Amino acid sequence: MIKKENQKAKILKYIDINAAGNFNTWNPVHIAELKKKEFSTDLGQKVLFENEYLRIWEVILLPKERLPFRKINLGYCWVAGSEGMVISRFSDGKIVLIHVEKGDSEFLDHGNNYAIYDLENIGQDILFFQFTEFKGEQLFDKSGIPQSIKRNTTRDL
Repeated sequence: MIKKENQKAKILKYIDINAAGNFNTWNPVHIAELKKKEFSTDLGQKVLFENEYLRIWEVILLPKERLPFRKINLGYCWVAGSEGMVISRFSDGKIVLIHVEKGDSEFLDHGNNYAIYDLENIGQDILFFQFTEFKGEQLFDKSGIPQSIKRNTTRDL
């Protein structure tokens, strides 16, 4: 199950356009891609920053451009840098249409599972996204914070 948290007050415009389990409307090329089971774990096209806790990806999709199916097993958030329309196909057959506006953001967590899906720009404008991928449980382990962050106090001055 995917846990989603919308980071804005408004609700993103998600429309299910194909139900899970139904591959009748799918392009055979996309079905063949799924059957190959050769999925990248890259969230985006280019890593902009990476450290031990997170990886920030850039995604730029030209009109009709598509990121192939990816296997996602870490929590991440995304922020839209432009407005447009995308569709995302999931490995279970579900297809979702999403209207994004500049500044839209969302956090997704697949828990202990993974998800496989693609992302395609079906609009007429270039789409820009930043994805921040969180590297595992150590990010949420607060026990290491006192050792890793030293704050100045009046006693330190």
